[in-house]
Amino acid sequence: MGKATGFLEHGRELPSKIAPEVRIQDNKEFVLNDEFGSKIGTQASRCMDCGVPFCHNGCPIGNIIPEFNDAVYRDSWEEAWHILSSTNNFPEFTGRVCPAPCESSCVLGINQDPITICNIEKTIVETAYREGYAKPKTPRSRTGKSVAIIGSGPSGLAAAEQLNSAGHTVTVYERDEKIGGLLRFGIPDFKLSMSVIDRKLDMMAQAGIKFVVNAHIGVDIDARELRKQHDVVLLTGGSTVPRNLPIPGRELKGVHFAMEFLSQNNRRANNMDLKTAEIHAAGKHVVVIGGGDTGSDCVGTSNRHGAASITQVEIMPMPPEKRPANQPWPAYPMIMRTSTSHEEGCERHWNILTKEFIGNDDGQVTALRIADIHWNEAKPGERPGFEEVPGSERIIPCDLAFLAMGFLHPEPQGVLAQLNIALDDRGNVATQGFATNQPGVFAAGDMRTGQSLVVRCINEGRECAREIDAYLMGDSKLEAKDHSLMLSES
Repeated sequence: MGKATGFLEHGRELPSKIAPEVRIQDNKEFVLNDEFGSKIGTQASRCMDCGVPFCHNGCPIGNIIPEFNDAVYRDSWEEAWHILSSTNNFPEFTGRVCPAPCESSCVLGINQDPITICNIEKTIVETAYREGYAKPKTPRSRTGKSVAIIGSGPSGLAAAEQLNSAGHTVTVYERDEKIGGLLRFGIPDFKLSMSVIDRKLDMMAQAGIKFVVNAHIGVDIDARELRKQHDVVLLTGGSTVPRNLPIPGRELKGVHFAMEFLSQNNRRANNMDLKTAEIHAAGKHVVVIGGGDTGSDCVGTSNRHGAASITQVEIMPMPPEKRPANQPWPAYPMIMRTSTSHEEGCERHWNILTKEFIGNDDGQVTALRIADIHWNEAKPGERPGFEEVPGSERIIPCDLAFLAMGFLHPEPQGVLAQLNIALDDRGNVATQGFATNQPGVFAAGDMRTGQSLVVRCINEGRECAREIDAYLMGDSKLEAKDHSLMLSES
């Protein structure tokens, strides 16, 4: 590496952020990455000459992290960009929203703070756009083969860019009025601005990828007709059926799935049609049910609306502050994490059973009945159960409730039904590799695996594109995930 003793001389530093009381006044990104530029070389120098880069394995897309860290340390930004973009189609997205499993696998993280990999990645891509290193991936020639991609989330877009670069004619179909799927309508603008998404989409369009919006395949357009028009159809519609909470009062006004709230706020922040009745948290007592990232996004959005109070409840126990013994390095640990949204203001509670939504005569939710629970130790081969703590039942104010408990599977009707696609026992698309039971029809991303991370969906799209390319052409020269093997063979 460029500086073998960097990790001994420097500690981990991160960019500063706009103060919580200021940033909640709008929906803009608030990490002051540009002001951190002078320190990025020092942070890259902390990357060790560790011999076996576990970060590379911890990254779902196999980013070649030590090499781009070294290039940043040497101030060789174009080289850093080429290394990063060889494995990651969308570092501008992952550098902002990825939970960084690579950092959990960093060798330095065994007994020190790990390398700030995500921040370095974000700096590389922003430098590449500013200096003109980022360019459309235009193919040298066309193969005459056409691919229709249904769904424009991270897996669909990654597959589109890869297949287009291989010379196939690619058309991406999106049921909403703008491309982006989860990226555009599921992640708040204060984490991932729509302008960042549009910048990349413009470049993809310049490379020859066709985008068709307001095209709800399986509803407005028959999926069987689309299959006849293309050599391959790729299904990347995501896992969009949310987990419900069937308790008394669920039908009350003011009880919503989290994504209804989040997608509407992104539309509001960008002067788009809300499409549904307005959901606004101003002056309301908000309860978020679910302790994951989606729940955290509801907290941050409610803070920006000016909620009177925000309470987040989770049925599972509070995670430990430090890595537990049963999740040793380099595994991604399930530990207590406080998001930037939590920093802005929120009460958090664990081991909470939600029992009933309580409403008034107008059918509006006004309160939530909850109770504490105690988890029992699981018997071998069984899931743990829980018991309600006697005397712990209580009622808390709730004018607006958001169900942020994850997603079950893709929508079985519409495109999946029209193409007669087989499903697995969880309701996801069943595949062999990435191929469905129908010839020439493939699936990738959350639609195939169930809900996952953006970075894993990018990997799904890339790996599926390689399989589709081989299906169409007999073999594929698209990059494989095992880049160390690819480099050794070249």
